[in-house]
Amino acid sequence: MELSLIIGISVLGLLFALYLIRDVMRRETGTERMQEISNAIKQGAEAFLRRQNRTIVLLAIALALLIYLLYAFARTPNVHDPASAADLALWTTLSFLFGAACSVAAGYMGMWVAIRSNIRTAAAARNNMNDALQTALRGGAVSGFFVVALSLLGVAGLFTIVKAIGVTDDITKIPLLIVGYGFGASFVALFAQLGGGIFTKAADVGADLVGKVEAGIPEDDPRNPAVIADLVGDNVGDCAGRGADLFESTAAENIGAMILAAGLYRANTQYFIDNELSLLGVILFPLVARAFGIIASIVGILTVRTAENKDPMKALNRGYFVTAILAIVGFFIASQWLLGENYFNFFLAGVIGVLTSVAFVYITQYYTEYHYRPVKSIAEASQTGPATNIISGIAVGMESTGYPIIVIGVALVSSYFLGNSSGMVDGGLFGTAVATMGMLGTAAYILAMDTFGPITDNAGGIVEMSQQPEEIRKRTDRLDSVGNTTKALTKGYAVGSAALAAFLLFGAYMDEVKNYMPSFQPVINLNKPEVFVGAMLGSVLVYLFSSLAIKAVGKAAYAIINNVREQFRNNPGIMKGTSKPDYGQCVDIATKAALQKMVLPGVLVVGMTVGVGIIFKWLYYAGGQSPHGASGAEVIGGFLMSGTITGILMALFLNNSGGAWDNAKKYIETGMYGGKRSDPHKAAVVGDTVGDPFKDTAGPSLHVLIKLLATLTLVLAPLFI
Repeated sequence: MELSLIIGISVLGLLFALYLIRDVMRRETGTERMQEISNAIKQGAEAFLRRQNRTIVLLAIALALLIYLLYAFARTPNVHDPASAADLALWTTLSFLFGAACSVAAGYMGMWVAIRSNIRTAAAARNNMNDALQTALRGGAVSGFFVVALSLLGVAGLFTIVKAIGVTDDITKIPLLIVGYGFGASFVALFAQLGGGIFTKAADVGADLVGKVEAGIPEDDPRNPAVIADLVGDNVGDCAGRGADLFESTAAENIGAMILAAGLYRANTQYFIDNELSLLGVILFPLVARAFGIIASIVGILTVRTAENKDPMKALNRGYFVTAILAIVGFFIASQWLLGENYFNFFLAGVIGVLTSVAFVYITQYYTEYHYRPVKSIAEASQTGPATNIISGIAVGMESTGYPIIVIGVALVSSYFLGNSSGMVDGGLFGTAVATMGMLGTAAYILAMDTFGPITDNAGGIVEMSQQPEEIRKRTDRLDSVGNTTKALTKGYAVGSAALAAFLLFGAYMDEVKNYMPSFQPVINLNKPEVFVGAMLGSVLVYLFSSLAIKAVGKAAYAIINNVREQFRNNPGIMKGTSKPDYGQCVDIATKAALQKMVLPGVLVVGMTVGVGIIFKWLYYAGGQSPHGASGAEVIGGFLMSGTITGILMALFLNNSGGAWDNAKKYIETGMYGGKRSDPHKAAVVGDTVGDPFKDTAGPSLHVLIKLLATLTLVLAPLFI
């Protein structure tokens, strides 16, 4: 019954995505000039993604082979293993490959529709605001529903296959066999987000610094050789990259919650028997609750509409609140149905998760929208030059970590308390898992809002480059401004969900180690020097990773800036408007740089985690029959804990400072402090270019890093014992 419901609603989500594709694709595509620009964006985005996916597939196959060899030959089998050594190696590897394939598919589908929605949004803007808003949101929603539905379908499908084949008699062990699914999704997401982020920000920085600051031409001016690369980057970074990011979020957290649900049943078997509740229902509770979130998001998307003189952001917020309320109703049904007489505490934990997502949306809005103090303070500081703009932006980014951490702390403690007071053994940890599921209940709608951003950005570029009338540009400018806000909000949401999920996945890691090694005490003792060193290594990984990501953007932007300057110098007709720039050169430079520079940070994450776990395992057993110090599993626990906390703080700082710099520039462009082309505007453009790799490369990649560390340690935990 539960599996059928999950699979049925997941299929419904995919069918709704197909309906949205049909709805968007039947809309008009504008003038011939608009189509020419759109086709250039489409060709560049598809060419980059093909090359990127080839690289990712090769890396994924190599890692899958390594996982199989480590499990099948390097690891000593354990009597507590969930299946035979051969089956454990096979299903861990297969689930890894399946998760990687689904992540690639989810990211590609989101981008496929986005690069076809941009021109339709631009064409709709010639009619009215409502048509343009709905076209962009529905185009973005395709990504949201493909990501969430494919994630649920993949986990439920793997669970069904393993159960049907009879790999293990104990279904509580099945999540341990398919844990590779989340790792595969995380692995692909890291490279998709990194590669797309490097591409988009290298092009954006190059276009802004030479076009706006040096040449003094407007944003998206067709004379700028980097403008097509910039518009391509919006799709490969913010659509494909973010789609893969949220796919791995949902996949990893679904499996982590299932591991904890299995532990909850084992610890409270008599309670569930007395309430006539099945083991299968308890394990699948997280998936059922998430499935109801798909229905909530469908209704939310269909309620969005606006009028010409209304704020489009209010329409999007209204749809989000409808989705959140219906997600809460779905949680109530799932909790009452599958968790017995003590369901209400867990329902409240789910409500806390939904409210946490709302709080993150508002906090991010406060720190990144130009209606509020933080962004206004950066714009004001721009009057005295780029240096004070950057100082103010860094200060705002650091300040912005405070409220989110308080919200995360309240959510974790209160959901843990609710679970604990349910009367169930280990209910506290499961309460935090339910809160995470609550926060992810609106994921499909949130991702629709996120992809809405690059679609409207591209639509504005198409309108500008095709020289449409001013009134149409004003509509797309309003939507672009809203899209900037929604992109910032969804980044805040992604960090919040990563923070809640980090505790959930950390708990799942401890449960898994306990399963393989019953003598393991689920305590990470920082008083042991090995664990303390492991924790420091986890923290420094975040800094090294961020450095590599930001440095990659800087080097690629350097090459694009030189190319744009060279084109302006060698072809004076570009600035006069009598000849066209070579857009393809900048696209090619950004593509090569992204593919070259994305590999090292990803290899660093995997290599450092494996190295720390295996080295400290060897040190633990170096004394022969009398192991001493901390085991490899405990050191990796400290590594994971510290890396996660540092990653959350760094991601908040990078995302919010970058978003604040961006909107400080847009605030000045509304006419404040001299408006466009003024000295404060030039200072704000410099600040924005500093913030670009923060908010669109390193920051979003850290969301993935946080969860990749957790899924990586879940998959490799047996190797560290």
